[in-house]
Amino acid sequence: MKLTAMYVGAVLGPGVLVLPALATEAAGPASLLAWAALLALSVPVAVSFTRLGERHRGGVAGFVRTAFGDRAARPVAWWFYLVGVPFGVLGGALVGGRYVAHALGGGDPALIGVLLPAAAFAANYAGLRVSARAQVLLVGLLAVLLVVAIAANVPHVAPDDFQPFAPNGWLAVGHAAVVLFFAFSGWEAAGNLADEFGDPRRATRRTLVVVAVLYLGLAVTTAGTTSNVPLADLLGRAFGPSARPVVAVAAALLTFGAINTYLAGGARLGGRHGLTGLLVLCGVLTAVTLRLHVELDTLMRVASTALAAVTAAGLAAAVTLLRSRSAAFALACTTLVPAFSGVLLAVPLVIAVAAPAIARVGRRVSARVSARAGSAVRAGRSSS
Repeated sequence: MKLTAMYVGAVLGPGVLVLPALATEAAGPASLLAWAALLALSVPVAVSFTRLGERHRGGVAGFVRTAFGDRAARPVAWWFYLVGVPFGVLGGALVGGRYVAHALGGGDPALIGVLLPAAAFAANYAGLRVSARAQVLLVGLLAVLLVVAIAANVPHVAPDDFQPFAPNGWLAVGHAAVVLFFAFSGWEAAGNLADEFGDPRRATRRTLVVVAVLYLGLAVTTAGTTSNVPLADLLGRAFGPSARPVVAVAAALLTFGAINTYLAGGARLGGRHGLTGLLVLCGVLTAVTLRLHVELDTLMRVASTALAAVTAAGLAAAVTLLRSRSAAFALACTTLVPAFSGVLLAVPLVIAVAAPAIARVGRRVSARVSARAGSAVRAGRSSS
């Protein structure tokens, strides 16, 4: 049950708060096709990562290392650690902050958003097992809220909500898929945790069912909306005047759950000081984003592009290590996501080229931190 909660927390993240609106803005009701395609793609992706996690250690970077060697694994680790996690954490936090502020009728969304990852960092510093137990409760409450919201709004769905179906053309479905990929990219984060808990296959099956029901329900009930807070509207119809605190709770749960899992998985890639490194990266990115007023859509697309590259690398390893046709099919489909990313494709490409230099810098920083920590310990012993 703990692993299922971690999986659901990673895949069913804060993206459901805003991605329906961003996808509809990109492709109109035709974004439903992107939702359906990515749900179908989730099955071979999830199965491939589960089978890899059962046979090999080290998460996606470890799978790639086993299949192709250290040189290929380095950029994969940095795609996830340097880009996927920080941009995903910040994007999710800002979405959660926006919803909580909307639900409370005021407040600074950015300040609220910063508090959410702070709580997730504290949970992970307390220990993975502690945060996993908390996530079982959080995911259960979240699923109930979403089911109630969907059930209450399905009767209000009308044919007119889907007209015109593709106002921006059919290619726009591909652009919608890029931003939506963020909502389906938790498998590579959860894959880093598979060896911490038992029975990953059962957890995968449960997660696929939960995600399919909730995502399709949200996609259908929000297809015709132009609201920036579509889930708030759904919960408003379901709970009436009492919806505001419910929306605040749902937003906080969604955001915390996803950030918690991404930090837990990313910290393992960073080694001894992985979690502290992520804290620094997220802090710097937050300062730059607020200073330059970077759009939320841009943050989501950068994270999606990097995570698509990570997923594609993991699937390539699955093709080699598992001799899996389903993994080969999933790999072919996944590579279409970066193809629609435009100039953002430069992000994983630049990191891939710079990976050796980044690794050298990381080793030097880690050595200095360790040396200073050792000096502090020795000084403490001598003074006592």
